[in-house]
Amino acid sequence: MMELWTQLAGGFATAGTPINLLWALLGCTIGTAVGVLPGIGPATAVAMLLPITLKVEPTASMIFFAGIYYGAMYGGSTTSILLNTPGESGSMVTAMEGNKMAKSGRAGAALATAAIGSFVAGTIATVVVTLFAPAVAEWAVKLASPEYFLLMVLAFCTVSAVLGKSTLRGLTSLFVGLAMGLVGLDQISGQARYTAGVPELMDGLEVVLIAVGLFAVAEALYAVLFERRVDASQNKLSRVHMTRQDWRRSWPAWLRATGIGIPFGCIPAGGSEIPTFLSYATEKKLSKHQGEFGTTGAIEGVAGPEAANNAAITATLIPLLTLGIPTSNTTAVLLGAFQNYGLQPGPQLFDKSAALVWALIASLYIGNVMLLILNLPLVGLWVKLLKIPRAPLYAGILIFATVGVYGMRQSAFDLVLLYAIGLLGVVMRRFDFPTAPVVVGMILGPLAEAQMRNALSIGEGHWSVFVQRPMSVVLLVVIFAVLGL
Repeated sequence: MMELWTQLAGGFATAGTPINLLWALLGCTIGTAVGVLPGIGPATAVAMLLPITLKVEPTASMIFFAGIYYGAMYGGSTTSILLNTPGESGSMVTAMEGNKMAKSGRAGAALATAAIGSFVAGTIATVVVTLFAPAVAEWAVKLASPEYFLLMVLAFCTVSAVLGKSTLRGLTSLFVGLAMGLVGLDQISGQARYTAGVPELMDGLEVVLIAVGLFAVAEALYAVLFERRVDASQNKLSRVHMTRQDWRRSWPAWLRATGIGIPFGCIPAGGSEIPTFLSYATEKKLSKHQGEFGTTGAIEGVAGPEAANNAAITATLIPLLTLGIPTSNTTAVLLGAFQNYGLQPGPQLFDKSAALVWALIASLYIGNVMLLILNLPLVGLWVKLLKIPRAPLYAGILIFATVGVYGMRQSAFDLVLLYAIGLLGVVMRRFDFPTAPVVVGMILGPLAEAQMRNALSIGEGHWSVFVQRPMSVVLLVVIFAVLGL
């Protein structure tokens, strides 16, 4: 243990040099901007900036990339809360209650609990990375395809049961998402499925495109078509900071969500989407203010998912650094950055490049503080977006969404698809079908299919493979418990 603290102190000495602090600040600032802009995402930003690995020494560039990574998770909550436009797929759940809070005049409290919750969860997760990285990764690697599949089934059941006005509507939305996830090339056979001969669909549907269409475009179109008379009291900002009651309701949600997010960051089970939805479901179940969910906005519904998101994102560094296994798009790009320097993440990385690893871990602590300092003072500035008149605001959202989606692949087809999905979102809102399960089904559907097929291969075609392992049985019990509630 003494050796660990010595190495961490050495990491702080390296990360705390003026040049590395500047790289961390630059990464956090760019990351926050990337999170705010829908359609870019940290993976794209890091990929675009990979060429700097040719000019910058390894430690500085890794600190810079890490800053972009967790900075984007902070920034994604801002537009989710204020404009119902998730900058990142991990911020979708935040949009559900956060935007309701903004419309009820509590945007400041929503932004504050998101920023502080991100800081708390990120810091606790970084402590876990510091203390338990090898042990947690060793446990996570014991999970096989049956457990991964059942984890995703658990997410499906939770989302369907909790997010819709009824389980039937939740399941209907989920199956729409699962159908979208089937579009593209079959992962195992390589055959094209449901592409209708359109080349742009061969790679499948873009998750960010679907999320922006269902949330941002649908929000703007629905307001134009069905909310002709806007309540003047709506969006009137009452206060910028959290009240004592907000603090009392937020801190248990932060801690519970951190406990949910960290394990999911360690396993390749769909990134931060599952823990954010599970956290939301948990808070909705435990809250004493049930009437606020889906109406005026419950602060627990913002505090929990944001903390779960950041805890999961930080914990993805555990399998990346100790096993060389990327469990998200961005860590896959970071793996490429390591390899550009001739470094191979894995158990030997802690021995061969200890200075870099511990400087990177120390930079997580520093980056979390930087992001809190960057974000909290800007709460008052961000909420001024709500004072923009409704017509130009919704026009701006549509322009913002259009530019962001077009920037992903420079494809006119993507824009047609964006507005088609937006119209689908309008219809779903009109008839009270939840939109979030669509995105969950689309993200996790292909992953669940691949893991199910792998599990059946392991079991030689027998479904009994799902009851032959202790962890699988535990997950099945949890799934039936959720379905029985």
